[in-house]
Formats: sequence, C-alpha cells, structure tokens
Amino acid sequence: METDLTVRPLALVTGASSGIGLELARELAERGFDLLVTAENPELTLAADGLAQIGTAVRAVQADLTTVEGVQTLLDEVTAVGRPLDVAALNAGRGDGGAFVEIPLEHDLATVQLNIVANLRLTKALLPAMVQRGAGRLLITSSVAGLMPGPGYATYAASKSFLTSFAEAIRHELKDTGVTVTALMPGPTDTDFFERADMVETVVGQGSKDDPADIARQGVEGLLDGKDKVEVHTVKARMQSAMAAVLPDAAKAKVHSAFTKPTGEKAERSELTD
Repeated sequence: METDLTVRPLALVTGASSGIGLELARELAERGFDLLVTAENPELTLAADGLAQIGTAVRAVQADLTTVEGVQTLLDEVTAVGRPLDVAALNAGRGDGGAFVEIPLEHDLATVQLNIVANLRLTKALLPAMVQRGAGRLLITSSVAGLMPGPGYATYAASKSFLTSFAEAIRHELKDTGVTVTALMPGPTDTDFFERADMVETVVGQGSKDDPADIARQGVEGLLDGKDKVEVHTVKARMQSAMAAVLPDAAKAKVHSAFTKPTGEKAERSELTD
C-alpha cells in the first residue's frame, strides 16, 4: 500500500509486518505520524493496509535488510519521500535457538547482518540529517536477553548486547544536538520469534510472554520522552535485569541457559544425542 506522505511528522519503522514492529507503527500512527514501514515478507502489504485504516499515510517498502541492496532500497525510499524523518524505529531482528555448534553458519551470519550490520548502516545514514536539523528521535530495539551471555541463542543474545551498548554510546555523543537515542529492551514477548527461532519447545518459549502492544506503547512513550532506555516493566523482565546487574558473567550464562533449555520432545531428542 502506498499513499502520499504530505501532512504529518514522518516515522520509519523496520520489521513492521508483525509483532512489536507492527505495534510500534500503530502507536506512532495513532500519535499523529505518517509512516514509512518495511519488512522482507509480503505480509507487510496487509499490515500497511491495516495501518492506513487509522487515517495515516503509509508507504510500504518490502526489502531484505540482511543485504546491502535491501538497506539501500530502504534508504532510497526515505530520500524519495522528500521529507525530514522525525522518528526512526529500528526494530527488525532475527535469531536462532539451539547449540552454537549445531546452528548453520549462514543463520548466524544472517543474525549479525540484520541485528547489527543493518542497524549500523541505517543509523549511519539517517542520523546526520537529524543532527543537521537539530531534531529527531531514534529507537533501537534491543532485548533484556542482551544483558547476559545467552547459551541456547548465543549469537542473538550477543547481537542484542551490541545494540544496547551502541545505543547508549551514540546517545552520549549526541547529547547536545537535539537528537535522542532510546534503547527498547523487551523481555519474552508474544510474537512469532520463538517459532521462527525454533525455540517453541524451550522453557522461555513455553513460558508467559508480554503483549507486543504493551511493549510498543511503553517504547513509544519512552522514545517521545527522550529516555535513554525502556526496560519493560514485567516481573520476568525485571528479574532478568536484576540478575544481570549483580551476577558475574559465568553465573549469568548459567542462569540464562535455564531459560533457553529444551522442554518436552525437544529435550528428549537432545538427551538421545548426548
């Protein structure tokens, strides 16, 4: 779906076809933003149609941000709009569950390309114009998973640790520019992440999860308030944050592995191969 973007402030949301990304886009639309939304899957069109029903103008860009070409396609669309970008919500991400030695290398590289490299490229391209204008807000979706080493999804957790550090560092660099950077740090959330990451049959996959609409609401509120980070205020997320603050790294890894260990048939299969 594509409509003219002409009236309201403009927000970019990546990973906007479902889950937290779609809810971030909805929150921003309801708060008066036109939208430029992107995802790699065709479900983006349906999501954009739904967002347009709110009364916002929506431009949807299907692009694979794990590739240089996909990132450039999105950046070209930002330029084509011809308007300043007031908000950039960099939310797209991926991960794979399982033992590191068993996950195909190309899967780990895809996680690094999307979670780290794409966000780095987009931030590098989008921030200068915001700084020049002296206004703009950047939201980077990290995770409480990045607060501790993450056995069971090692590359994913490490990528989220990078994003948290990255967001905090550039926020400090931009403190006198009028541009703010906010890290959104949800805990386990009711999205299709666990299915796509093959983590449904894990402790965290079987456990309670937060509503992505609640995550998005807190994230957008924190973003617009210019906060440095938004840690979701659920008991599980607070517990993970508290443990990360006091435990040594080896103990953090042990505690975190309890969340990602297999359950049910997956655990039985794992035991048979031990």
